[in-house]
Amino acid sequence: MRVIAKKILREFWEKHNDCEQQLKSWYQEASSAEWKNSNEIKLEYPTASIIGDNRVVFNIKGNTYRLIIKLNFDYQMIWIRFIGTHAEYDKINAKEI
Repeated sequence: MRVIAKKILREFWEKHNDCEQQLKSWYQEASSAEWKNSNEIKLEYPTASIIGDNRVVFNIKGNTYRLIIKLNFDYQMIWIRFIGTHAEYDKINAKEI
């Protein structure tokens, strides 16, 4: 899948360097993936939350951080919609961001 945009992840791990390796790993795995539906994501990431509208929430670094993506399975595209701390995540509407 094509991930848009790695820059968002890089800027985040530059501020929160304790999650750099986890975000790099997630980026590599997602870039190599050929997910056809949300069920395939759940097989690979059992703790991921499918929240509708082709959005998925990933727990990063033991749920210290949250990553929200939006997918287009037909075009094999992923857009980073949010990356932040668990406290920051609690302040947003994950289904609309």
